[in-house]
Formats: sequence, C-alpha cells, structure tokens
Amino acid sequence: MRIKNKIALALGVVLVAVTTNAQKSVFKKEEFKQWAQTPPMGWNSWDCYGSTVEEHEVKANADYMVKNLKKSGWEYIVVDIRWFVENDKAGGYNQKDPRYVMDQYGRYLPALNRFPSAKDGQGFKPLSDYIHKKGLKFGIHIMRGIPKKAVEEKLPIKGANGITADQIYTTALQCQWLKDNYTILADKPGAQEYYDSLFELYAQWGVDFIKIDDLSRPYHEGEINLIRKAIDKCGRKIVLSTSPGETPISAAAHVSSHANMWRMVDDVWDTWPHITHLMDVAQKWYPHIAPGTWPDCDMIPLGRISLRGERGEDRMSRLTKDEQYTLMTFFNIFKSPLFFGGDMPSNDAFTLSLLTNKEVLKMHRESTDVKQLFQKDETVAVTSRNPKDGSIYLALFNISERDFREVSVNLADLGINNAEITDMWTGKKVGTVKDKISVSVKEHGSVLYKLKAKK
Repeated sequence: MRIKNKIALALGVVLVAVTTNAQKSVFKKEEFKQWAQTPPMGWNSWDCYGSTVEEHEVKANADYMVKNLKKSGWEYIVVDIRWFVENDKAGGYNQKDPRYVMDQYGRYLPALNRFPSAKDGQGFKPLSDYIHKKGLKFGIHIMRGIPKKAVEEKLPIKGANGITADQIYTTALQCQWLKDNYTILADKPGAQEYYDSLFELYAQWGVDFIKIDDLSRPYHEGEINLIRKAIDKCGRKIVLSTSPGETPISAAAHVSSHANMWRMVDDVWDTWPHITHLMDVAQKWYPHIAPGTWPDCDMIPLGRISLRGERGEDRMSRLTKDEQYTLMTFFNIFKSPLFFGGDMPSNDAFTLSLLTNKEVLKMHRESTDVKQLFQKDETVAVTSRNPKDGSIYLALFNISERDFREVSVNLADLGINNAEITDMWTGKKVGTVKDKISVSVKEHGSVLYKLKAKK
C-alpha cells in the first residue's frame, strides 16, 4: 500500500472543509425520505466499465445525459466500484496486488491515473463540480467496512481520540467476492467515527448519491445503522442505495427506515432468466413501494455494455427488442429506481427511445398503488394508477417460451367497467373495451396500457 502526499491531502481536505462546514447541519429522523420522493434516475459505470472506469468516460456520459436525457428526468452520474485502485483490469478484479490509494485516516481516495483531477488532495470535488455545473448529481460506490490495509497499518480513525483501525474490525462475515475490506464491529468505540469521517469527506467532495455494497446478504443491520447516522450528521443530502440483493423481506421495515433504495436481487444482466427471476422475487416487495424508499430492480443492462465489464465481451445488449420492452415496462410500472448501465454515448436510436418515452416516465414518476394482479401460467399482470389525472396503468407479460399467450384481466379488478385504452409505448389508441381486456402477447413480450374509465 502507498499513502500518497499526506501533507497535500490534509491541506486539500482543510481547504474544502472551509466551504462546507458553515453549511453543516444534522438531519432529522427519516428526513432522508424527502430526498428521493420519486425513484432516482441516472447512469452507473458498472455494466459497461466494471472496476476500470476513467474520468474522461464519466464526463462523456455526463455530457450525453445533459444533451439527451436530463429533460426526461435523468440526473445521477455514479462512479461504481474500486475507483481507488490504480491497477484493476477489464474482466474482473485484480486480487493479487491491488494498488490502493488512501489517506492517513484509512479513507480511500480516487486513483490519479484514472481520475487526474483528484490531484493535490482534491478527491472527487473537481469531477463533482463538473457534473453539478451541468445541472446533474454525482454519486459513488463503496464497499461496507474498513480497508484491510488500514487495519494492517493501524491507521488512526479521524475524530476517535487515538483509536486505530485495528481496534474496530472483525474478519467475520467478510465479503466473499471482494476482499478489500473487513467488517466493522458496530458497537466498538471508533466505529461510528469511522463512518462519520467517510461521509464528512464525501460531503466535502459534493457527493449526492452513494451505493454501498455487500450490505444485504446477509443483512448487516449494525453497519447500516452506522451509515444512516453518518449521512444524517454530514450535512449533505446523500441518497443511500444498499446493494446487492437479495435483501431479506424480514428486513423490510428496517431497510425502508434507513435507505432510499435497496436491491431485491443480485446483478441483473442481459439474459432472459435474470428478468423472470427478478419478477418472481419482486412479488413480495410490492407493499413496500413508497415515496423516498424504493425496492430496486438493479441497473438497466441495455445499450452497449461490457466495454471493459465484469461479465462477457464488448457488446450491445443480448436481449431481443421484445425482451427490452419487457424489462423497461416492468422497471417502470414497478417504480424501480432507473440506473442505465450501458455506455450512453454508444446508444442507438432504439435504446434512447426506451429511456425517453414521456408517458412511460410520467407513469414511473406519478403513479401510486402499484400491485401485481397475478403471476400464473407464465403470465403476469401489474397495475397502478395516477391520482393526478385518474389514469389506470396496466402491464401484461408473457414470460413463457410459447410464441403467443392470451393474457386477460377483468376490468372489475381495476375498479372500472368500461375503458378507453392507449398503448403507452406507441401512443396509439387501441380502442374501447367493456368488462374484460384480453390480449395475445408475444413470447417474452409485454404490453403497457393506459386506461381511461368511461361511463
């Protein structure tokens, strides 16, 4: 390990702190729910760049978002995993000799060979400034726990009166797929101070969103409590995403009172079984969809992915167009956070159209009372409603391997008898139906309808 430029780093932190501490305040209990009243929407670097994304690529995606997606409500730019490692390679983590960058308090810092603007102890502040000036928001990914190297070096914890990293850790429940960190013992003196020091630093950098990994399986309630307190104390509204799933349904009450979004499943990639598994697991989470707290379907594996990714070769999404409509229909009617995983500057017109449909995004933003009507015989029906204009939304899915399946819903189950129907993806009027909707849906396909009740 190398602890670089200690004096410069300390000076940089002090200089940034001068501008932020004057605004620092403590947020009230569950005030964080106000920070994500609608499901967050943005871009994440994981699906296309894995652990190797560089600053110029982040900026290119931010520039694309401003030009093509911002007006549709997309706003977060998130740098995913291991931005503090200098020598990760495409296709997986370099576990043998990772070159970490961190400060004198055991806090990871951006690798300068990938994020050159972080020089002189500035961290991610210059990159977040670039993104903020475009009217967007900036996010990062971290792993739970404290760096192994900080423990080995017995680095001091900022604000903990001489307590060092080796006094607050355990090897128990260490992440099985990435060994950078150890578990923090939540009840140890210095544990809260370590997380406080992290979020003090992230607030100085201008972070608006944080995805914290390896929190959900098993569910690390103690560390989640530390994180919630640290965010509320840092003085900046940082949206919290816990990852990955499957988050246990037994933790629903706790996670919804501590996080803005939480993963229901492991990573969703561009294969059909990932989608059907997601729909299956989601069944138990419908009652927990609420403003400020969102069950999360994971990133959207569409467009050009795996340029230097963790799984597979550089490619456009392997999902068929019907399967892509199905994925986007489900994510939107379920009101999942929407985080696009592809390299946005590589988008084709079709991919862009999936992200900018006004009626679909209005449903995603404004709908309430989301519920599954049924999941049976390899068909699924999900509905919600818009309290602002009285619209009823209905998504029908054929998740079977049969070319066409008849999917039917009684209008009485939607609280109406007659309805005028519009196809939301095309904007075309389908017609008027009475008593029952019955649609022949393609294999792996879906329809998304807006219904207006008629007398």
